[in-house]
Amino acid sequence: MQKVQERIGKSLIGKVKMIPVRCFTCGRVISDVWEEYKERIKHEDPGKALDDLGVKRYCCRRMLLTHAELIDEIAPFE
Repeated sequence: MQKVQERIGKSLIGKVKMIPVRCFTCGRVISDVWEEYKERIKHEDPGKALDDLGVKRYCCRRMLLTHAELIDEIAPFE
């Protein structure tokens, strides 16, 4: 178990995307815009950021707007 924690814990925290790869409803790939969206909402309105990134469908917008980053809570390896 210790080897797994050493290998996974330090190498993947911060690099792992927990956002689903595709929208659950329409199947469009949404994980490719997650990092940029996360940075842009720090400085601007989330709706405008999604418009600029080309996310137009309500289902895809829902996936990004309601996602909660839980990787730090479920994988507390240091």
